[in-house]
Amino acid sequence: MRPRSGPTVQHRVLAARLRILREQAGVTLRAAADALDAHPATVRRIERAETGLDARQVAALLRCYEAPPAVAEPILTGLGAANLPGWWHQWRDAMESWQQDVIGVESSASLVRTWHPALVPELLRTSAYAAGLYRIRYPDDTPARRERRLELLRERRRRLSERGTALWALLPAAALHTRVGDAATMAGQRRALAEAMEQQHITVQVVPLDHPPHPMTAMPPLHLLRVPAPEIGDQAVLETPGVRVDLIDDPDAVMAHRIRLDAACAAAPPPGTPLPLRSPAPGP
Repeated sequence: MRPRSGPTVQHRVLAARLRILREQAGVTLRAAADALDAHPATVRRIERAETGLDARQVAALLRCYEAPPAVAEPILTGLGAANLPGWWHQWRDAMESWQQDVIGVESSASLVRTWHPALVPELLRTSAYAAGLYRIRYPDDTPARRERRLELLRERRRRLSERGTALWALLPAAALHTRVGDAATMAGQRRALAEAMEQQHITVQVVPLDHPPHPMTAMPPLHLLRVPAPEIGDQAVLETPGVRVDLIDDPDAVMAHRIRLDAACAAAPPPGTPLPLRSPAPGP
């Protein structure tokens, strides 16, 4: 059964170690499955952290791979913590399924890089700005459910700040001219963004309205997550709003996204450049 709140990084690390041990031992998926008296798909799901780590199954796999005690014991000892639900579990009623996987990685990231083609990136949004977007995206939400979504966003930001996670955001100046909510909401968002730019662990680059096209022009929202665990490579999150959100771990695909984002950041005004002075025109 897939963890209801999405796998934690600890879970992903142990799953990756099991895959690495199998490959190093030269054991096929079929042979590993035979050791469990199961289907190869079961082993594949274990290795992808798509199901809970059962102690009996893990022990059988370690025996099959002839893992020495110095390797096997830390894995078995870590099963309890790896199977615990993540902190975000209590907000699962206010989350979409894809958010569970993304936040599971984000919660252990040392660096989050983010791009949005039209709006202020999510982790830099004020509560008022985010609430305005939630009213559009989730028109059937009750006030209580909308507040739960805001609580989750605030908790994500708090934990990133508490851990000192580096946040690097790239956005177009058009995001500061797209009116979300009323004039006070936009003014508050601009102030919050300017204050964020003064924080040591936050880097913000704003592409001017008259800037020529760059490698991220017209690209959907993109997030790159770096986790300080050798078993887990960088992850990319590509959003197609209203359609799907993909968590990408293929190294070549992630590298392609990173190169594109690097080039866009290199073409943009350097970090620390003041926000555009012109404020959005007030609404009717």
